[in-house]
Amino acid sequence: MNTTRIVAIATLALTLAACQTETYSYREPAPRQDTIEGQWVDPNGIISSFYNGRFETRTTDSNSLLAEGNYRQISPRTVEIELTSLLRNTTSRVNCAMVTPSQLNCTSSTGAQFSLARRA
Repeated sequence: MNTTRIVAIATLALTLAACQTETYSYREPAPRQDTIEGQWVDPNGIISSFYNGRFETRTTDSNSLLAEGNYRQISPRTVEIELTSLLRNTTSRVNCAMVTPSQLNCTSSTGAQFSLARRA
């Protein structure tokens, strides 16, 4: 093969490569399943939100704030919540374990146990 032919083939290959286009479609990012952050719901429909160290619990019907506080990640699957109940005007501590990416099992400082499910 002569040099002119090699240069011509290389030029053709580069030209064809430059003509290729990729199409991108926007998709909503999937919710992270490896973090506690997001919204969780209890069997009564009460919504608990975990965002950037802040914790809130609200009713589903009127979106009324029931409790608020802070949380800290103890391990990748364990979180500790310090919360104030606005109904009872009490402060308590709750420890929760993420047993699956969509289920939290929680125990309050008084021994009460409950579960939360990740809200879709």
